Amino acid sequence: MLTMLHTSPVHVPVFDALRDEEAPGLALRHLVRPELLDRARAQGPDAVRQEVSATLVAAAADGARAALCTCSTLGSVAETAGAALGLPTLRVDRPMAAAAVAAGPRIAVLAALESTLAPTGELLAEEAERAGHAIDVRTVLVPGAWERFEAGDTEGYLAVVDDAARRVRDADVLVLAQASMAPVAGRPGLPVPALASPRPGLRAAAQLAASDTSFSGLRTM
Repeated sequence: MLTMLHTSPVHVPVFDALRDEEAPGLALRHLVRPELLDRARAQGPDAVRQEVSATLVAAAADGARAALCTCSTLGSVAETAGAALGLPTLRVDRPMAAAAVAAGPRIAVLAALESTLAPTGELLAEEAERAGHAIDVRTVLVPGAWERFEAGDTEGYLAVVDDAARRVRDADVLVLAQASMAPVAGRPGLPVPALASPRPGLRAAAQLAASDTSFSGLRTM
């Protein structure tokens, strides 16, 4: 079983559909914890480290063989907590970041949340170091996007993200920092190739969950 840690319920049907396409038969368990993102935005990601760790402990006890965190703000915290526990845990945007580094040195990052900017930049730097590539990262915060998302105005949210994506120039690749931005990546006519995290993230996490050697029990803390 793969446990999904979300901070919004909108991701549940998205990842169920991706599971059906990428890993039919894989059991998913969705944990939706919006309060974790609220606290991380107010106090920083480290403020929720203990709660994230406790959530992963409970997931393993319920039979999870791996976990996928779909929140880009909490991704690093989740990966670190999972590693300490012995539960393979992946942040959804890591495969996307690796693909972005491979695409070229000039990387533009589009984000709806300011709290995402630093974690995404750090992730890209990690993947660039792993690949031995030099990169130049430029970040763009989309004004008003998150307010639309929180209000349930998905169409309006994607419209402002799409508009911002079409203004990006002088980049080899565009990284859509929030998983919820994924529909924009498939739209025609974008001036820069855009990458989204849900599909490659789910694919990589499914491989973790399917591995016979991926999980050998929780480590003691």
